[in-house]
Formats: sequence, structure tokens, C-alpha cells
Amino acid sequence: MSSDTDTETDTETETETGTDAGTAMDIETQQAALDELHDSSERTDRADTGGDRDGDRPVLRARFEHNGSPRYMLYTIKRFGFDHDHGFHLDVELVSDELEDGLETVEAKLHGGDADLIDIDYISTARERANGAPIVAFHPYGRTVGGLVVPEESPIEDISDLPGHRVGVVRRLDKNWILTRAACREFHGFDPEDEATSVEAGSKVGLTRMLRDGDIDAALQFWQIIPEIVETGPYREAVPMADLVQQLSGVEQTLPISTFLTSEDYLAENPNAVSGFKRAYADAVEQLQTDDGLWDELGDQLMYENDPTVVHGIRDHWREMVVTDWDGETVDAMERLFDHLLDVAGPETLGVDHIPDDLFRLEVSSR
Repeated sequence: MSSDTDTETDTETETETGTDAGTAMDIETQQAALDELHDSSERTDRADTGGDRDGDRPVLRARFEHNGSPRYMLYTIKRFGFDHDHGFHLDVELVSDELEDGLETVEAKLHGGDADLIDIDYISTARERANGAPIVAFHPYGRTVGGLVVPEESPIEDISDLPGHRVGVVRRLDKNWILTRAACREFHGFDPEDEATSVEAGSKVGLTRMLRDGDIDAALQFWQIIPEIVETGPYREAVPMADLVQQLSGVEQTLPISTFLTSEDYLAENPNAVSGFKRAYADAVEQLQTDDGLWDELGDQLMYENDPTVVHGIRDHWREMVVTDWDGETVDAMERLFDHLLDVAGPETLGVDHIPDDLFRLEVSSR
């Protein structure tokens, strides 16, 4: 069974009520913090010593959700001037997580020519490329899956308990719902789309609100929002989706579910900017893996629920899920997981029946 909800949200509530937005404060405040970094001493000092100015660097327009975890990495690149170190200028704009014509806002931005860099899961990337979108995945981000969140007193302990319950999802083509359906079919012999009631929220913000208002019995929420929900209670994470990824994939390595995307045209015209981003990303990951003080700063600048327990929970999970590089074996494992999901869940669930050729670009040649 399925149930559609009104996906229109109250913009004022969504952008100004931090609690409803999970761990993200409003877009404008976060954007101001990122914009302020443009002229920070770290960046200007590096520009002065590098002999290069903004006008001489290719611009990479990054468009990412205001409550998505990549913003921690984007902030770090700007904060330490890693983009200028590697010969490009990172232009960051945070956007809503609502859907536009069935696409996430960041996908719509890339398709419309308003972005050069986004991240989404590779199943969605395959779906869009199979439908003709000239997009490519050029670098891994991480095992960015969420978890099944329920009230503390809920009888739901595992995905096998979902029949008869209302399960909130951002959208039915969301990776968390796809993984849940595949795992239920393979390990428990039922499809929750038939045995439970799926309820589309239309955004992560709306999904949290529905859980708190009692409109759903469980929520398949994204990982970076879960710590604030469970730490402030009364909720718990019943099933981490990362466990389902490992069970379904049959491999021990951390598989990247989300990847960084750009357009075919941008990659052809600006290979140096794309390869520069890969190096800046590596620098940012190293900083975020080792600098606990930076995470406290991120809590101040980008997180509404600036509670040390919440911030440190996000920090620790981010460090576990991030992927710094990939190779042919990684992509082979990703394709095997896709094929397994396709066999178990079917093309209707995934929205695509194959991974298109040239979707993954392991090497980016600089000019």
C-alpha cells in the first residue's frame, strides 16, 4: 500500500524552524557563514602566496542541500582555502531539500545548467543518465544511507516488523526505501510496499515533522538528521541502513552509495577544476578526520542543535561513512550491489534496469 501526502511545505516554517529541519539551521544563516569564508585570512593568505587570483581560476558551482552532510566538507574546503590550493574557485550555494518535478532540488539545478557539482546516490544517477541526462559520477562521497527511526516505545525492532505500519519516506525512489524493500524481500519474504503503508513526505524536513506529529509509525530518515532526533528523544534508531547495505552487497568494504556528479560538458571544458576538486576533497576529508575542534566550529556555524553529543555523533558517523577514493574493484562491487537490488526488488522499485555505460569516471585527465 502507499499513501501520498501533500509535498508542499510551509517555506517559512521549513527555513526558520531549526528543530523541524533536524540538525540544520536555516539556509540563510548557513549560507552567510559560507560566504564569510570567501575573504577569510586563510584564503587570502594562500591566494597571495600562490600568485593566482579568483578571476584566473575556473569556477566550480557547488549546489548542495542545506541539511545534507556534504556541507561540512564544503565549509572545510572554503575555510582552509583548499580550492585555491588546487587551482579552482568553489562557489557554494545551499538549497532546499524539496522535490522539483520529481527530482531533488540539486538534481534539478544540475539538469538546468545552474550547477556544476552535486551529490546523489548512484542508483538515482543511473536512473537519470538512462533517461538521457548527460551527467557523470567522477568521485565517491560515502555510504550515505540513513536509518529506520521509531518512537522509543514502538514495537518495531527490525524491518521484519514493518507490516501493518505507516512508514515515512522522503520519496519512494529514495535509496533508503529501495534498500528496505530489497532486504525485506530477500530476508523476510515480503514487500513493505504491499504489507505496510508508505507515506511520502517530500523532504527530510517534512519527514521529521510527520514523525514528531505522529502521522507515521516509523521514518526512514537520512543519517545526518538522526542524531538530533534520537538524542533529543523520545526516539531511537531501530535499523541502520548501513547494515542492510553490507548484508545485500556481501562485501566488507565501505561502499560509496553517493557520488559527486558533474555534467559531460563541464567535465570536458574544465577537467582541471574537476581534478582540483578531487584533491581539495581529499585535503578536507583528512582535516575532518583529525580535527575535532573543526567539528565544534561546524556545530556553531551549520548545525541548529549545537549540542556536543549531537555534534560528536554526527562527527563519528561521518568519519565512518566517508570514502576517499575508488578503483575498478569498488565500481565492480557497486555494480554487483545494483544487480542484486535489481534481481530482488525489480526495475520498478529502482526506477531503472541497468547502469548506463560511462556513468563512472575513475580518472579525470587534467590539461
